[in-house]
Amino acid sequence: MLLPTLEKLLNRGLPRSPRARALCAELAGRSVALEFTDMTRLRLSSNGVTLALQAGGEPAEATLRGGPFGLLALAAEASPRAPLQRGSVTVSGDTELAERFFELLQRLRPDAEEELALVIGDVPAHQLARLARGGLALTRRALATGVENLAEYFAHERGDLVPRAEGEQFLRGVDELREAVDRLGARLAALAQRRAQP
Repeated sequence: MLLPTLEKLLNRGLPRSPRARALCAELAGRSVALEFTDMTRLRLSSNGVTLALQAGGEPAEATLRGGPFGLLALAAEASPRAPLQRGSVTVSGDTELAERFFELLQRLRPDAEEELALVIGDVPAHQLARLARGGLALTRRALATGVENLAEYFAHERGDLVPRAEGEQFLRGVDELREAVDRLGARLAALAQRRAQP
């Protein structure tokens, strides 16, 4: 039940994107497996016109392994390389093919507001999306402030962490000392060379 719904959601964006249609045709007969850690294996393939999503299936040419949130981040994030660099997703097999499927998924990423508008109408969907964006921004600000306050507490109140200003001052002092030692070493080498000459 869930797989056909996801498949329809992905394929709904194909008519709107000429590049996605071209990629889909280019990837005809090719497939990528999505292996969710300790869960299931899905196979994403292209028949040249649409994408198919099936549970299990034959081995694919490339395999993406990771947790559900890591694999979802591939389609959700602006840069699909970010989950790979963090190590939350690994790729095996044909990496060039996997990158092509990344690009295709990026182009077919559904717009939540547009999908919601199909169910409840344009105006309510826009208002709900605005509310969700505002709530997300507020949550991010609150989280950033909380982390900042926690760091300040551990640095100033408890003394467990070094305050940023003190840390930067210490590092500047270390750099200045290193430069002074390098200059002194160069002077001593020049003096030793002068003394060695007759």
